[in-house]
Amino acid sequence: MHCPQPPEPEPPARASRLRRLGILCARRPVWVIAAWLLLLGGAVLGRQLAAPAYSDQITLPSTQSRTGADLLAASAPGVGDPSGRVVFHVDEGTLAGYRQAVDESIAGLAEMPHVTTASPAVTSTDGRTLYTTVAFDRQVKALGHAYTDTLDAATGPARASGVRVAYGGDLNQVVRPPADDKAGEAAGVVVALLILVLAFGSVAAALLPLVTALIGVGVGMGVVGIVAGALTFATAAPTLATMIGLGVGIDYALFLTTRFRQDLVDGHDPVDAAGRTAASSGRAVVVAAVTVAVAMLSLYACGLGFIGRMGLAATLVVIVTGAAALTLVPAALGLVGRRIDRFALRSPVAETTGGHDRWHRYAALVARRPWAFLTAGTLLLALCAVPLFSLRLGHVDDGADRPGSTTRNAYDWIAEGEGPGFGPGANGPFVLVTDLRHATVPADRISGQVTAALRDTAGIARFTPLTPSPDGKLLLSTLTPAQGPQSAATGSLFTELTGATLPTALRGTGAEGHLTGSTAGQLDFRDTVKDRLPFIIGIVLAAALALLTVVFRSVVVPLKAVVLNLFTTAASYGVLVAVFQWGWGSGLVGLSEPVPIESFVPMMMFAIVFGLSMDYEIFLLSAIAGTWQRTRDNTLAVGTGLAATGRVISSAALIMTAVFLSFAASSTVVVKMLALGLAVSVVLDATVVRLVLVPAMMFLMGRANWWLPPFLDRILPRTHVHPDPAPDPAPEPHPHPGPRADPLPAPRQGAPAAAVHGEGRG
Repeated sequence: MHCPQPPEPEPPARASRLRRLGILCARRPVWVIAAWLLLLGGAVLGRQLAAPAYSDQITLPSTQSRTGADLLAASAPGVGDPSGRVVFHVDEGTLAGYRQAVDESIAGLAEMPHVTTASPAVTSTDGRTLYTTVAFDRQVKALGHAYTDTLDAATGPARASGVRVAYGGDLNQVVRPPADDKAGEAAGVVVALLILVLAFGSVAAALLPLVTALIGVGVGMGVVGIVAGALTFATAAPTLATMIGLGVGIDYALFLTTRFRQDLVDGHDPVDAAGRTAASSGRAVVVAAVTVAVAMLSLYACGLGFIGRMGLAATLVVIVTGAAALTLVPAALGLVGRRIDRFALRSPVAETTGGHDRWHRYAALVARRPWAFLTAGTLLLALCAVPLFSLRLGHVDDGADRPGSTTRNAYDWIAEGEGPGFGPGANGPFVLVTDLRHATVPADRISGQVTAALRDTAGIARFTPLTPSPDGKLLLSTLTPAQGPQSAATGSLFTELTGATLPTALRGTGAEGHLTGSTAGQLDFRDTVKDRLPFIIGIVLAAALALLTVVFRSVVVPLKAVVLNLFTTAASYGVLVAVFQWGWGSGLVGLSEPVPIESFVPMMMFAIVFGLSMDYEIFLLSAIAGTWQRTRDNTLAVGTGLAATGRVISSAALIMTAVFLSFAASSTVVVKMLALGLAVSVVLDATVVRLVLVPAMMFLMGRANWWLPPFLDRILPRTHVHPDPAPDPAPEPHPHPGPRADPLPAPRQGAPAAAVHGEGRG
C-alpha cells in the first residue's frame, strides 16, 4: 500500500502571490474599498442601461413538439401563434344577461396592440363561464407586466357590469406580478448577522463578512444584468444567483475573517495577518469558488441553453464574490485591524483549544464506535432518501398558484366548467399535427385510422375531428386530456400517444404524427432533461474526483467524498418529494396543493450541491490530511481536523441554510424548491456527513484513506489547498486589545500548533 509523502513546498514566488495581494489591499484599504464601491455603482448603472429581459421560453430543436410547431407555422399561419385566455364568470345565474358587456369586452380585446385575433367565445353548459382565446404577434412574455393595464382596460365593460374576469394560459407570463424576493433576502441577511454575532462574539467582526458579501453580490448581480442585455436568462436566474452569491460570499468572508482573528491572537500585526490570511484561507477560497463555477458551468453540457444560462448567472456572481473575498475583505480587515473585536458581546475565542477539547473527545468517541456512527448516519440519509423512489418530474401549472389570484381563478373556472372546451385537461390541450407531405395513402384513410386510435386511447376527454390545413399538407386536431397539465395521468397519456398510439396508427402510411402546444413542449422538456441528467451527473462526479485526487493525493478520499455527496443529494431529493409532491408540510412553504418536481430542479440542485459541499469537504479534509502527514496518528488527525474547522464550518452552514430558507418564501415555486432542497442538503452535509460519516469512515479505513497508486503519485502535480504563508521570524506576542479569551494552551514539544483550517502558523 502506497501512502504518499507530504507534498513538497511550493516555490516561494508562487506561494506568496496571494499573500502579496492581501498585504497590498490591507495597506491601501481606502483605495480598494473605493474601487469596489465604484464598481458597485457602475454595475448598477450598467444594469439599468442594459435593460435586461428575462424569459422562460424554451426552444427544443429536434423534438416532436418543436417539429409540430414548425409545421403549423408553415402550413397554418396563425394557428400556432402565442396566445392566452381571458375568462368571464358569474357565481350565480348565467352570463346571458351580461352578454352585451362581455361582447364589448371581447371586441376591446381584439383591438389591443399586438393582438391578431380574439376567438369566438366558448361557453360552459351551465352558462356561468365563457372564455376567448387571444392570439398575439409576439411571445406573450415580451408584452411585459404593464400590459396587464391594457387587458384591464379592454375588459372594463364586463367588470363594470359585475362579471368576474381572469387571465390564464400564457397570459400568466404577463399578469403574474414579477417575483419580489427582497423581503426574503432581508430576512436571510438579518439571520446571517445574528449567526455571525454569535460566532464571533462582536458586532464589528460580524458586520465585516456581511457587508463585504453584500457589496460583492451587488456587483455580481449588476454584471448578470448587463450580460442579460445580450443573453436571455430565465426569470428565476437572478434569484438563484443572489441566493448562491449571498451564501458563498458570506461563507468566504467568514473563513477569511476567522483566520485573520486567529493570526491577531497569535501576535501578528494587522497588515501581516491580512497577508497570511490571503495566502492560506484565500487559497481555499480560490479552490472553492472554482469548484462551484465548474459545477455550475457543467450544466451547459446538457445541451439546453435555458439551464446552462441559469448556471452561468450563478457562476458570474460566485466569481465576483470570490474576487471580493480576495481583495475587499483583506482591505476591510486592514482598515479595521485590531478593532475587529469592537463592541464585543463576549470574549473572542481562538479556533483551536489543544488536544483535549470537545472535538477531540468527540473524535475519540467515534473512533471507539465507528460502525455504530456509520450505521446511524447512513440509515438517517437512507430514510430521507426513501421518497426519491416516487420522484415525478413535470411542470407546475397555474393550478398551484395562490387561491384567489387571477391565474388561479382562470384555471379553476375552466377546470370546473362542463362541456366542450372545459374540464381539467382544457387548461393544457394537445394540438395533434399529422404530416401528410410524404403520405402514401389518401388523407381520409389516415384520418380514419388516427380517429379510431384516439377513440381507443384511455385518458382523452375529447378531441376535435381531424381537419386539413389550408394548404392540405397537415391534418389538425385538438386533444383535451381527462386530467390537468401537471397530472401524472396527462404525462402518461403524452408518452403513450407519442410512443405507441400515433406511430402504430400511422404505420405504413408515410405520414407522421406530432403533439405540440405548451403542455406538449413542457413534457418534451421533461423527457429531455431526464435523458441528460445522468450525463451531467457523470461530468460533475468526474470533475470532483479529479480535483480531490490532485488536492489530497489519494483515490480513497475522493471516492468517499463522491459517494457521501451522492447520499446527501439523494436525501435532499427525497425531502423535496415529500414536501412538494406528497404535500407533507407544503403549507409551510406556501403551496395549496401537491405539485410535481419541476423538470430542471434535480439537475440544477445536483450541480449546486456538489459545488457547495466540496467547499466544506476541502476545508475539513485539508485539516485532517495536514495532521496525518505530520503525525501518522489517525485519531489525532480526525480530532484536529474537527477542532480546526468544526465551529467555522458549522457557522458557515448555518448562515447558508438561513439564506437559502429565506428564499423559500418566494412566490415562484421553482425558487421554493431550490431554496428548500439546498438548505436541506447543507444541513445534512454539515452535520450527518461532516460530523458523523466522514470521521467514522476515516477511522475504519485508517491508513488506506491515503492510498494512491504509485503511477498516479508520479504523474499528479503536487499542490496544497492551504499553503502556509512564507516563513517569518516568530513575532513577539502582541497584546490583544479589549476582552480576551483565556490563553491558548501551548502545543506539545515537537508538535506543530494547529491553526484554523489545519494551516500551520508559520
